[in-house]
Amino acid sequence: MGLMAGVRGVLHHRMRAYYVAIVGGSLLIVSAFLPWVFLGDAGAGGFPDGAALWILGLGFAAVTLAVLSVITRKNSRHPLLVVGLAALGIMFMAERWMARVISERAWARSQAVAIVDHTKAVDPPRTTLGSGLYVGLAGAAMLVLFGLTIVVRKASRPYSVPEDDDVP
Repeated sequence: MGLMAGVRGVLHHRMRAYYVAIVGGSLLIVSAFLPWVFLGDAGAGGFPDGAALWILGLGFAAVTLAVLSVITRKNSRHPLLVVGLAALGIMFMAERWMARVISERAWARSQAVAIVDHTKAVDPPRTTLGSGLYVGLAGAAMLVLFGLTIVVRKASRPYSVPEDDDVP
């Protein structure tokens, strides 16, 4: 079997749409290790944070569901929709919460340093969004849009009907 035959087999696979979910879950996994928020030049968020652990788990769940769907040829769009919605919610909440918490911590630290050094407090730099949030939002959006295809498409048989092997 040559390389072109393998590529042709992948492109014409019956469950090839699930490759979109595999990519979306992989983006969630990658985003868990990237910085989510920057305070000046310092990145914050990412792997040791609790939200990143949830995103990492949801990414592994999405990839596992999609790979199992490709292997078994069974539909798993509903669970992938739930995983995508959960990841999207966590990413939106983390974006708002992390930017605020990090800027408040930097402000409190500058106030404490100013009190100890008997100087005037310096305002901390503004927080900006990091690449981890953008990659994670893209992955979560891919999963949500992929999961919504079962609702929009209104398939006549969303799940495969098992064959009756007992009939002679």
